[in-house]
Amino acid sequence: MIDINLLRTNPELVKENIKKKFQDKKLPLVDEILALDERRRALQQEGDTRRAERNSYAKQIGALMREGKKEEGEKVKELSKLNNERIAQIEAETVEVETELKKRMMAIPNIIADDVPIGKDDSCNVQWNTYLEAKEKPFEVPYHLDILEKLGGIDLDSARRTSGNGFYYLVGDVARLHSAVLTYARDFMIDKGFTYCIPPFMIRSDVVSGVMSFEEMEGMMYKIEGEDLYLIGTSEHSMIGRFMNTVIPEGDLPLTLTSYSPCFRKEKGAHGIEERGIYRIHQFEKQEMIVICKPEESEAWYEKMWSYTVELFVSMGIPVRTLVCCSGDLADLKYRSLDVEAWSPRRKGYFEVGSCSNLTDAQARRLGIRYKDSATGKNVFAHTLNNTVVAPPRMLIAFLENHLQEDGSVFIPEVLRKYMGGKDKIVPKK
Repeated sequence: MIDINLLRTNPELVKENIKKKFQDKKLPLVDEILALDERRRALQQEGDTRRAERNSYAKQIGALMREGKKEEGEKVKELSKLNNERIAQIEAETVEVETELKKRMMAIPNIIADDVPIGKDDSCNVQWNTYLEAKEKPFEVPYHLDILEKLGGIDLDSARRTSGNGFYYLVGDVARLHSAVLTYARDFMIDKGFTYCIPPFMIRSDVVSGVMSFEEMEGMMYKIEGEDLYLIGTSEHSMIGRFMNTVIPEGDLPLTLTSYSPCFRKEKGAHGIEERGIYRIHQFEKQEMIVICKPEESEAWYEKMWSYTVELFVSMGIPVRTLVCCSGDLADLKYRSLDVEAWSPRRKGYFEVGSCSNLTDAQARRLGIRYKDSATGKNVFAHTLNNTVVAPPRMLIAFLENHLQEDGSVFIPEVLRKYMGGKDKIVPKK
């Protein structure tokens, strides 16, 4: 949510930003917000005046009654009654206006960075850099599910019986590899100075509406029937929600946190949820990084965060590239975002394995996350950032393809062997 003062002082900038994000249907919201804001301020002014009059009436009535002027006192009582009725009307209307105002404000996208490429969708994202040489294999690389099945590492049929499409069982050394990568990612981030956390895997609706837009919520979140709880789509949701409606001591900033969680997603409207494999699924696990910092620090942290993901993948021998997300590919709360994509020898191309985002103060404003600025003594909205360290289902695909050997075995890089009981490869079972 952006600062309403920006809408008051520069509505054309907000409208231009909406156009850059190809959300022209939201343009009328700007004028609606300004009208509601004007009405709210008028109600507040009238309410303040009438509350002052209420106190004046009370004093007049008391004085008249003490002087024995009962008839005059009754007339003032009648005026006071009418005044109180109007105050009640003002308060009720103020609640309605503020509800409508907040609803519209939360639909306005965050102002994007000046250097964000302008484009309608992810086809307009711009490659930033590549890391490690992307090499083709001297043999045909099978589909990842075929690799997993030959390793005896996956059971989709049983998962379909127990849970339906979009779920899987990982088995044996493949399951161990999955856990090894997560554990390595955890230790990698701890070594970078991040504090490790395991958050709640369910959050309330006020946290959900604070961390994402309504459109995202509908397309992603699973609701717990009969309760005000949602399964998280990423640990960022509950990690940021932890600081909702708090004033963080300035000396505690920046907060640098890395969190593990399972993630649950509807993938509503997503293509390929029924396809063979584990590229797009309803449940997976992820290691995340979250930073809460002062506004002047957020761009530097953004650069550090995505570079950590690149460093992690490179350390496992997986070539990656970075893509700058265009305006139309940015979720409403994002100021800027960068995707990390891994090389696929089978596809001879790249696919997304993580995303880093700077949300400036848009998320903190929705959740009420502030810190006390020692220079001014005022409470200031913090900046929030999030980034995928590693999400094993997609990472697992990249890992298997890049480390597959011609005999069907999968090479284990040195950095993971201590988490794999010293194994340097996984061999086929079939």
